[in-house]
Amino acid sequence: MNDEQRSRLIEAAQSAVTGAYAPYSRFRVGAALLAVSGEIYTGCNIENASFAATICAERVAIYKAVSEGVTQFEAIAIASDSHEPCPPCGICRQVMVEFSPDMKVLMIGNNAVIERSASDLLPSTFQSHYFAASEDV
Repeated sequence: MNDEQRSRLIEAAQSAVTGAYAPYSRFRVGAALLAVSGEIYTGCNIENASFAATICAERVAIYKAVSEGVTQFEAIAIASDSHEPCPPCGICRQVMVEFSPDMKVLMIGNNAVIERSASDLLPSTFQSHYFAASEDV
């Protein structure tokens, strides 16, 4: 990711915050996902009175891309109403690692951007090989 892509990604994540639907927590989050192709997909958190139906901004952006056939990502930026950098939740970390364990995760605060890889944020992942069929069954 070059400096221009990084700046565009951060700006897109900050802009995506405005679309959040967060009437319960009042904690609005936006995410912008950079595909390997250079395309940017955005998402925002969408809450629901049935809290289990709530979805995070990061997963909205990733699922948008995946629904369009894109599954390889370079980076994701996460912004919120908070002054502090906003780390992704555990479920979002697992989804990130599922598709691109080496993708950069930019957590944006007012005075800092913290950058880690998805696999650094979730070092012990739940992996698909756990579901491999056993010959003993």
